[in-house]
Amino acid sequence: MDMLSLTKTANEIRKGIVTSVHSAKSGHPGGSLSAAEIFTYLYFEEMNVDPSNPKDENRDRFVLSKGHTAPGYYSALALKGYFPKEELKSLRHVGSILQGHPDMKHIPGVDMSSGSLGQGLSTAVGMALAAKMANKTYRTYCLCGDGEIQEGQIWEAAMFAGHRKLDNLLVIVDNNNLQIDGTVEDVCSPYPLDEKFKAFNFHVITINGNDFNEIDRAFKEARETKGMPTAIIANTIKGKGVSFMENQAGWHGKATNEDEYTLAMEELGKAGDALC
Repeated sequence: MDMLSLTKTANEIRKGIVTSVHSAKSGHPGGSLSAAEIFTYLYFEEMNVDPSNPKDENRDRFVLSKGHTAPGYYSALALKGYFPKEELKSLRHVGSILQGHPDMKHIPGVDMSSGSLGQGLSTAVGMALAAKMANKTYRTYCLCGDGEIQEGQIWEAAMFAGHRKLDNLLVIVDNNNLQIDGTVEDVCSPYPLDEKFKAFNFHVITINGNDFNEIDRAFKEARETKGMPTAIIANTIKGKGVSFMENQAGWHGKATNEDEYTLAMEELGKAGDALC
């Protein structure tokens, strides 16, 4: 995809996020919106995946370690063709395949159930190691939250990945600097993120995670990096794309009312029209 098409797709993913969380009357829009460009690039440019064969043993793997941002993940999967977009309106409803956190047993395209924060990276490291041991060429991608990496298990996994030189592993940290209780630096600062990952023998790239040109450069650099895993520190805006949600910790985990939903969809509609 060219950059314009990627930007249009990210805007559609944002519409899916707002629609699904509003339909559920609960969920996590803020961190889903901040990662829309990352989800877009992964599924529409970077990863070797095929919705018609979601269990292909040679597919690239993806683990959403910050599993509460499932609305963004589901919206990307729907647009990619894993299931109908209409399913997004069933988010968190009884009987829906789209529950509040990703479920690998029921959702096509989901490689790992996640949501217990801190655990997803360990799974991704295991997938990357398995590929090495089986002489497979697939790559493993893991999206973590900046609040999530306050969990100690993240750093145990990072230590192992660096030690085993898993250059088929790419970790992306969605660094929007907001978590449920406020700014990440005030709650329990993990900064400087680049130096910490370097200390665990990672190649580190810091970017604007809402800019496709920077994302493209970073992912290509990661592919070319051999002998060590890569961590991309993606500095993003929480709630990106919806003016009243941007940089507001309160939108970490709540749904819009009718007026807020209408306003959000109007803004995203105008943003989409401006790209045409």
